[in-house]
Amino acid sequence: MARYSPLTHEEFAAICARLDAGTETRQDLKAATKHLAALLVQRAPGASVEVRIPPFAAVQCIAGARHTRGTPPAVVEMDAPTWIALGRGRLAWSQASIRASGERSDLSHLLPLDEA
Repeated sequence: MARYSPLTHEEFAAICARLDAGTETRQDLKAATKHLAALLVQRAPGASVEVRIPPFAAVQCIAGARHTRGTPPAVVEMDAPTWIALGRGRLAWSQASIRASGERSDLSHLLPLDEA
């Protein structure tokens, strides 16, 4: 599983400005996705839930039973625009189109991650 580093506030703010203007690039989506995934891991370290945002990122988070092979006990998957909107506080968990299964797969208590 890859480890991501958060962007600086200025870098993320510039990406968010392009997102809000509708002029974002694929690279902006990738960078914002990885930034928010890094913030999630910082906020809830662990390996009991796998969060997948294809094709850009996948991280494990939330303390609990660690898995090492196969499908983890809890998986959350969504597209990048949904993840970014959730992470920025622009979309509520209950309104998002998310595929989630297993215990601890509700991440609403951890969101938003960055309100830029």
